[in-house]
Amino acid sequence: MFDERALGDEVAAVRDEHAPDALVLDSERDFETLPVVARDDLAMLTDDLRPFSAPAAWLPDDAPELLQRYAGSDLVVGMPGDGSVAWTRQTVPPVVVVKARVQGSPASFVSFLVAEALVEVGLDLPEQFLGFFEDAYPEFDAAVPLDPGSTYQLAAALYDAYVGLHTRKVFADWADDHPDLFAAWEDAGQRVEPRLDGITTEVSQGRTDFADATELACSAVKHDLDLPAPFAALDTAAYRDHGAAYAVKWAEKTLG
Repeated sequence: MFDERALGDEVAAVRDEHAPDALVLDSERDFETLPVVARDDLAMLTDDLRPFSAPAAWLPDDAPELLQRYAGSDLVVGMPGDGSVAWTRQTVPPVVVVKARVQGSPASFVSFLVAEALVEVGLDLPEQFLGFFEDAYPEFDAAVPLDPGSTYQLAAALYDAYVGLHTRKVFADWADDHPDLFAAWEDAGQRVEPRLDGITTEVSQGRTDFADATELACSAVKHDLDLPAPFAALDTAAYRDHGAAYAVKWAEKTLG
C-alpha cells in the first residue's frame, strides 16, 4: 500500500533539520484511519510499533468510537481532521503518510503539507488532541453544548491552533532558505484569509456551524492571519503558554 516518496531538495532539507529519521510514504489509497491491512504493511517498513494509549478517565462516556480506539491498545494512525497528510510517532522511525487524495493538488502545496508534517513530527507535542487535553478532556466536553462529533471537531481545531502557534515562526523563517515552501505557505494563507471575513456573522445567523467556523479560524493560526472574535483569543501567547487549561476556559466563556 505504501511507496517511499521522493522528496524535493527543500522538503529533504526540512526533514534533515526537524525529523531526520522520519519515513515519508505515499499511500496508494485514501483513508481517514489506516485499515488493518495497511497497518500490517506499515509494520513491515518500520522497526517497532508503540501504540498510543490513554487512561479511560480521559474520555467522556459519549466519546466517538474512533477516539476510544485511539485511546485503547490498538495502533490507530490517522484521525478525522488530519487532512491530506498524516503522521505518527507510534512507529520507530516516525512516519509521514501522503494520502491518495492529494492527486490533482498543486505540487507546491503538497510539498508544503509534507514539510509541515515533518516540522510537527520534530516538535515535542502530542500526535492528537487527546494527548494535549489529557484528563481535562471531560471538562472540555462538559463545557461544549454540542454533539460528540462536533465536540471532537472543536477539540481537534483548538489543538490545530495550538500547534500553529509553535510552527508558524518556522514557516516564516523559510523565506530565505526554502523560498518555494515559503511561497506555498503564504499562498495557502492568502486563500484562507477571505473566508475569515464575516465568519462570526455567518455563525450568528446560523449559516455556518460553530465547529466549522472554529476549524477554519484555527487553521489560519499557522498562517499568522488576523482572526475575528471570539477566535482571536486563541492567537495569543497566553494560549501557547497555558495550553489545554486555556482551551477549556475559552470554551466555557465562548459557549457557556
